[in-house]
Amino acid sequence: MLGLPDHIRAFLFDLDGVLTQTAKVHAAAWKSMFDDFLREEARRTGDEFVPFDPTADYDRYVDGRPRLDGTRTFLASRGIELPEGGPADPPGTRSVNGLSTTKNDLVLRLIKEQGVQPYPGSVEYLHRLRVLGLPRAVVSSSANCRDVLKAAGIDGLFDVVIDGETAKREGLPGKPAPDTYLAAAKALGTAPEDAAVFEDALAGVASGRAGGFGTVVGVNRTGQADALRENGADLVVDDLSELIEGAAQ
Repeated sequence: MLGLPDHIRAFLFDLDGVLTQTAKVHAAAWKSMFDDFLREEARRTGDEFVPFDPTADYDRYVDGRPRLDGTRTFLASRGIELPEGGPADPPGTRSVNGLSTTKNDLVLRLIKEQGVQPYPGSVEYLHRLRVLGLPRAVVSSSANCRDVLKAAGIDGLFDVVIDGETAKREGLPGKPAPDTYLAAAKALGTAPEDAAVFEDALAGVASGRAGGFGTVVGVNRTGQADALRENGADLVVDDLSELIEGAAQ
């Protein structure tokens, strides 16, 4: 079915990097926030300033994870402990919540300035699924998911949206835990083994594998095909248009 095994009857998509080109915006926002913080930490401690790597650090520690988890995971990789703080911490506060708020403000500003572009191959794939009457869901860690879908003009192509707000409301652990994808499959009335997960993030691929989904498709936007396979992708493509072309042959 459109390049996947015939028993796959539901399609679950990550947002940033799979459907929209906002992964680059997120990487830039993480780098800006962490570099400012790390530079200040270096001045405070006298240690060397080592900047955030928008490829290696982003892929390994923050991509696909809920915002607070990404902040914690990267800080732990540098041996930095900060107080959690709270949601009311303003940007610039030296806390996990304060840094995370700074990052979110940067993302929203960049999206407002640059707009949101969907990947044409992904849009075509979604339209073909809709014509076939096959159920579709977005599963994103982002609390801004619905706004991004609307800005990209693809908000009407999904039956279910499981986002950061859903996870918070329902107490669902974020990726790499499988809970948000399992919630999407349940909402679509489909067993995990009959659903496909589409992910560009290593944490997201791992969540698809942990959930026992029928097929996990790794979308290789940043040259990490081997890492996607190592984390559980059954199939790796550079763009979803490859699945359409493969099904036509």
